[in-house]
Amino acid sequence: MTRREMLVLLAAGALKAQEKADYQLTIDHTSLEIAPKTSIKTTCYNGSAPGPILRMKEGQRVTIDVANNTAEPEIVHWHGLHIPSNVDGSMEEGTPMIPPHSSARYSFVAAPSGTRWYHTHIAAMRNLKLGLYSGQFGFIYIDPKSDPGRFDQEVFLALREWDPYFSSGEGAMDVMYKRCSINGRALGFGEPIRVKEGRRVMLRILNASATMQRRIAFAGHSFTVVATDGNPVAAPKKVRVLELGPAERIDAIVEMDQPGVWILGATDDRDRKAGLGIVFEYSQKMGAAQWVVPSKDPWDYTAFGKPGMDGAASIIPLVIEKKFAGSRWVDKWTINGKSWPKTDPISVKEGFRYRLAFDNRSEEAHPVHLHRHTFELKSVAGTATSGVYKDVVVVPPKSVMEVEFIANNPGKTLFHCHQQMHMDYGFMSLLEYR
Repeated sequence: MTRREMLVLLAAGALKAQEKADYQLTIDHTSLEIAPKTSIKTTCYNGSAPGPILRMKEGQRVTIDVANNTAEPEIVHWHGLHIPSNVDGSMEEGTPMIPPHSSARYSFVAAPSGTRWYHTHIAAMRNLKLGLYSGQFGFIYIDPKSDPGRFDQEVFLALREWDPYFSSGEGAMDVMYKRCSINGRALGFGEPIRVKEGRRVMLRILNASATMQRRIAFAGHSFTVVATDGNPVAAPKKVRVLELGPAERIDAIVEMDQPGVWILGATDDRDRKAGLGIVFEYSQKMGAAQWVVPSKDPWDYTAFGKPGMDGAASIIPLVIEKKFAGSRWVDKWTINGKSWPKTDPISVKEGFRYRLAFDNRSEEAHPVHLHRHTFELKSVAGTATSGVYKDVVVVPPKSVMEVEFIANNPGKTLFHCHQQMHMDYGFMSLLEYR
């Protein structure tokens, strides 16, 4: 027996010696049937993508055992939770990797409440079978200590693309996809979501894409947005279309007041035909699912906030730029002129309030994510706002956006773009407590 095999057995024995975990996840290769006679070979949790919904109570200490049955080192990031660096699921913060054919136990207190998620956090670079190009993602929902739950039905929806490939076009390399799904099924495949007239349905929607921003509509219906990234908004508002960058979540109530068979899906016809949609069927209604061309209303974070007020916060400027790497190659990204791992750390002091000023000087949008903290939107393209709390926000091309957070969770904290290619090629830095 080799030393490595002995260590694996010892680790497995140590897990068995402990109390049984609250949840168990297994990372393994599988084949997912996303459409008739169309299967995708990928890596996922417990044989499905999305993986199982992990539901827990706010303030509850939970343990999760993760078995890595693959030949690659892996790690699981618990996205949106305020937990210590050593279990957050980022090797840059100090969380240990899970070796091939080995196991690890994560233990933390579930907070804050709301819609969170879990996913792999390894670099993929040019291997489109690794990282978020794989099927390693799933929902976490943390039930608040007190919540009246003013809805009749709850539906979790994960948006996803499959079969990625590189496309060069006329410039640098980019990633495109052949197929799409919601909850692991292409539009029209599998059972519809069954609803009843007069019911209020809570939709918890996750954009689990590695790279793509999505606009979503529900034919014949409107969404009342009540939370972003799991956090209640200051001003719930009814809209016809939702827009989500990679890793963003939206909780929205839909009034079931239009009996029929309808499609919820991508507003882009090509993406919807590629599978990015799901059917909602009212009871006692049959027939072909209907699609209605949605409005082209612009997406506006400030619509869910309230008038902003200046506060006492130290401003940290973060200039985002692209370094052209040449035709048929992958562009590099910089923060204040430097690419990871040479980016300067963002220095903060515990208990102080800071304003991150994202100055996006590139022609691409960036879904930027701060681990282990929640931030409040303060300025969007010059419009002051407050009351919208998030952990991912899409900074549009050639624009400035500002957010504020309190440095209240000491430890190394990763800041990066949640677009897999951008993160892999330089768009990453560490926030460090001094």
